[in-house]
This record gives sequence, C-alpha cells and structure tokens, in this order.
Amino acid sequence: MYELIKRDGLAKRGRFTTVHGVIETPVFMNVGTAAAIKGAVSTEDLNRIGTQVELSNTYHLHVRPGDEVVKKLGGLHKFMVWDKPILTDSGGFQVFSLAGLRKIKEEGVHFQSHIDGRKIFMGPEESMRIQSNLASTIAMAFDECPASTKDRDYIEKSVARTTRWLRRCKTEMERLNSLPDTINPDQMLFGINQGGILEDVRIAHAQAISELDLPGYAIGGLAVGESHEEMYRILDAVVPHLPLHKPTYLMGVGTPANILEAVERGVDFFDCVYPTRNGRHGHVYTNQGKLNLFNAKYELDDRPIEEGCQCPVCQKYSRAYIRHLLKAKEMLGMRFCVLHNLYFYNTMMEEIRQAIEEGRFKEYKKQKLAGMEQTKNV
Repeated sequence: MYELIKRDGLAKRGRFTTVHGVIETPVFMNVGTAAAIKGAVSTEDLNRIGTQVELSNTYHLHVRPGDEVVKKLGGLHKFMVWDKPILTDSGGFQVFSLAGLRKIKEEGVHFQSHIDGRKIFMGPEESMRIQSNLASTIAMAFDECPASTKDRDYIEKSVARTTRWLRRCKTEMERLNSLPDTINPDQMLFGINQGGILEDVRIAHAQAISELDLPGYAIGGLAVGESHEEMYRILDAVVPHLPLHKPTYLMGVGTPANILEAVERGVDFFDCVYPTRNGRHGHVYTNQGKLNLFNAKYELDDRPIEEGCQCPVCQKYSRAYIRHLLKAKEMLGMRFCVLHNLYFYNTMMEEIRQAIEEGRFKEYKKQKLAGMEQTKNV
C-alpha cells in the first residue's frame, strides 16, 4: 500500500508498506545483481549505511545458482540474510541486452545463456515463476526494452506485446501467490511503461497499464543511450499519466543529478549500478563533486573521502590509505569506495525526503547540484 504523505510541486514524499517492511520514498535501491553488492559489501553493511531496498536480477539468479536452488534454501531473503524489501527485475532487459542469439515470439523469448551458451526460454509466466521462487517483495513484469533507435512501427508493436505480456504476468502471479508452497504469497507486481522516446506511444501505454490497477509502475527503456534532455522530456510527458497514489519507479537511473531531476518530476523509486561500479574504479561521490582516488594528489592526503561524512569509511580511513589500497589492487580499497558511495546515495535520498516534507525541494536541488558541479580543492 502506498501513502502519499506530501507533495512539493510534482515531487512526492511517500510511504510504501510491504510484507518485508515499510519503504520511505523517494528511495534509491542498492543493486545486488547476483544476490550480492559488487565490492564485497554484506547485508550487515547495507543495514549500517541506511539501505531500505536491495535489488537483485531474475536472469542472473536463474542462470546461477538457479531459482529452484534459492527456493529450496528458503527464498532470496533467507539465502542472502536480508530481512528488508527486495525488488527483482524481470530479466527482460538482460535477455534483450546480454544474451546471444535470441528469437522473440508472442509466447516469449528463446535465447542463449551468456555464461555457458545453453538454450533458455523465458516468457511472462517463466519470469513470474522464477521471481516467485526467489520470493522477492516486488517482482517486475516481463517486457521488451526496445532500443530508442528502432522505428515507430517496431516500437508500437513491441509495446503492444509488452502490454499483452503484462496481463499474462498478472494472471500468473495471482495463480502463484495462491499456491500452498509459495514462499511469499504477498509478492507484488509492478508493470513497466515502454515506448522509446515517442511521447504519444509512452502516454498511451501508461494509460493502458494503469487500468490494471497494479501496486506500482515503472518507466523502463530510458538511460539506455538517449540524452538526458530526452529522458527528462519523456518523464515530463509520462509521469502525469501514471497513478499518483502508486509508486513510480525509473529503472536504471542514475547519477545524483538524474535522480534530483526525476524526483522533481514525481518519481519515487530509483536503482543504478553507478555508485558500486564507480566505487570499484576508485571514483567516489562527495557534495563537492566526484573524486578519482587514483590521482597522485591524494598520495599524502590524510583527510577522509569527505569531511563530515558519517559513513563507516570516512569515520576512520584517509584518502591516502584508500588510494594505496586501490593502487595495490587490494579488494578492501574497492569495498571502502563502494560503501561510501552507497552511503552517499542513501543519505541523499534521506535529505530529499526531508526537503520535500519541509517544502524546500527546489532550493535543496539547486544547492546540491551547485555543490557537486564544483570539484574544487578536494
């Protein structure tokens, strides 16, 4: 259930209640693709840095270790020792981006595993069954994510098929949730809006899927090559046509600036690999911009990554030490950077929620962006 607590312009401050706990929104979901945050970050760490939701991937867990294995071990929460909400994406994006040869048909997609080349079939029902085995809090509908470079005819046909697939996902999830051996009978389904960068297709699709009265809705197929301006244009067009009193999730986005812009347009949920991927390469976020800790100027820098940061890393360790770890290819260096970055994102979302509650989000956004664009004397 989603409760809209406060609006500041179009920005929404909400509360989403799930069987695994309450999610305060806007929220950034920390990405643990294969049931682990890349960079040796444990679920105990996630609790320490204020993580509300962990996100795992249906395709990757289906391929390895296998969703049946996870089910036999009690579901994803028990498997990875995490008692808060988990969102699993449907595997659709990976099927269409990672997999080798594939053939799209009405029933689903035939493709080859990117790990061992074995043939796999996945359609709406299969995706729902895998996600039911994983027993996540929120399951994403199986969809096609067409490239924005595809022509209008292809995108329109793809979106129509995604709508048909969504209805099949809903029917199958209702069936699975009613079975006696289902680990999480309260699993929720989010539908996904597609349509490339065609505003009219996006709007029509948003209106069509809203009629299904699902617990939440996502906007997919953005941040996949189009410009930021195009993404914001689509959000301006589409978000008003999704239910106000349901969470809106912008998939795979993004930079702190992307998140601030999308919150201003009414988005509640976010996920992105940037904080973990950048962290593993020594790039860390601060309120004065992004730093590259490999740079020689940090060799004797005994300051924390960011003065005043309350993350477990900044409380104890210096830039110089972390740079040494990175240069020595010690995993601890990557771990420290990832921990700091996730803390930065989670804390930014706390600040966003507070700013909306206090009716000062525009002012907060302006100050945050101005600070992060500097990277001066840091």
